[in-house]
Amino acid sequence: MTQTVSSPAVGARSASFALSRFSWAWLGVAPFLIFALLFLILPTGFLVVGAFQDNEGNFTLKNIANLSQPNIVAAYWISIKVSAESAILGAIVGFAIAYAAIAGGVPRWIRPTLMTFSGVASNFAGVPLAFAFLATLGRTGLVTALLVTYFDFNIYHYGFNLLSFWGLVITYLYFQIPLMILIMAPAIDGLKHEWREASTILGATTWQYWRYVAMPVLWPSLLGTTLLLFANAFGAIATAYGLTGSSLNIITILLFAQIRGDVLHDANLGYALALGMILITGLSNIAYIWLRARSERWQR
Repeated sequence: MTQTVSSPAVGARSASFALSRFSWAWLGVAPFLIFALLFLILPTGFLVVGAFQDNEGNFTLKNIANLSQPNIVAAYWISIKVSAESAILGAIVGFAIAYAAIAGGVPRWIRPTLMTFSGVASNFAGVPLAFAFLATLGRTGLVTALLVTYFDFNIYHYGFNLLSFWGLVITYLYFQIPLMILIMAPAIDGLKHEWREASTILGATTWQYWRYVAMPVLWPSLLGTTLLLFANAFGAIATAYGLTGSSLNIITILLFAQIRGDVLHDANLGYALALGMILITGLSNIAYIWLRARSERWQR
C-alpha cells in the first residue's frame, strides 16, 4: 500500500528547506546595498533623467547641446588638466615614497607610521584642507612668513599664487599622494624577493630588473591607480570652492553654480554637466578595475 504525505507536512518541509538554503550573509551586506541604492543609484538615475528634461519636465536635448558652450568646454578642460597634473605628480611621488618605505631598507617603524598617516590624509579634504593650505602657504601663511623672515624669500614675488591652477594642484596632492601610497603598497608587496635574486644571479643589472621584471608587473597597478587619482580629483568640489571660490572655472564649481546659484541657476543644465562628469569618471574607474584585475593575475 502506498503511503501518502499530507500537503501541510510537505509545505512545512519545503519552507524549512528554503530557510536552510538562505544565506544570512546577505544581512551583512544589506546596509551597503541600501546605502548604494539611496545615495548612488537613485541620485544618478534622477540626474540622468533630469539632463534630458526642461524646467517643465518635457523631454529635450537642449541641455546636452549646451555642453558645447565655450565656457563649459573650458571648465571641463581646466578640470581635466588639474586632475591629470595632480594624478601624475601624485602617482610619481606616492610610488617613490611607498617603495622607499616598503622595499627600500628603511627602519621598520617607518611603514606603519606612513600607512597610518596616509589613511588619515587621504580622507582629509574639503574646506578644512583649503583652510589649512591658506594658513600655511597663503600670502600671510606660516610658511610664507617664515621664508620672508629667515630667508628674505617671498614666493609670491616669483609668481606663485595659491589661488590658481598650480595652487589647486599642490593642494590636491595632499590627499592624492597618500591615496597612491595606500593602493600601491599591496602591489609593491607582491614583488617577490626571489625575482630580484634570480635576476641578480643571471647577471641582470638594476635597470634590467626594473625594465623586464618589476615594471611589467607593477605597470597595470601604476596606470590603474593613476586613473583612480584622476577620477578622485575630477569629482572634488569642496576643496576647490573653499580655496579659490569662483575664481577658477572648473566644472564642479560651475555645476554648483548651476544647481545652487542665484545668477546661473539652471538645474537641468547642471544635471547635464553632472552626466558628463559621470561619463568621464566612470570610464576612468572602469579602466582602473580592469587594470587592477590584470595586475592581480600577474601577482598570484
